[in-house]
Amino acid sequence: MSEPSEVPDEGQFVRPFIITGGRSLPAQSDLRLETLVVALDAAEGAAPLAFEHQRIVTLCQEPTTVAQVAEAVGVPLGVAKVLVADLVVGGRLSCSQPAELPLHTLERIRDHVRAL
Repeated sequence: MSEPSEVPDEGQFVRPFIITGGRSLPAQSDLRLETLVVALDAAEGAAPLAFEHQRIVTLCQEPTTVAQVAEAVGVPLGVAKVLVADLVVGGRLSCSQPAELPLHTLERIRDHVRAL
């Protein structure tokens, strides 16, 4: 009995630029690691999605960060940003940026870390 190999078969590897159609920059440039994305209901008559896009929409049924999408799909972060941006522009995902911490809060955290 043989155990499953943890190294993917080279025949199954798809280069990232194939997944993004050769694009390296996302259509929406404000996506960050912590940006939350959530799936929207598809409009009737919407075009079917490619495998990777469909997988992301399935993952985003609950709010998910861009970093979590990249990890779950198994693609580099830049590729995930391109794919997520495609879905946001296409109306399949909605994104929201978490509020940034105020400067005085960051300074207090820094001071407490230094005090350790």
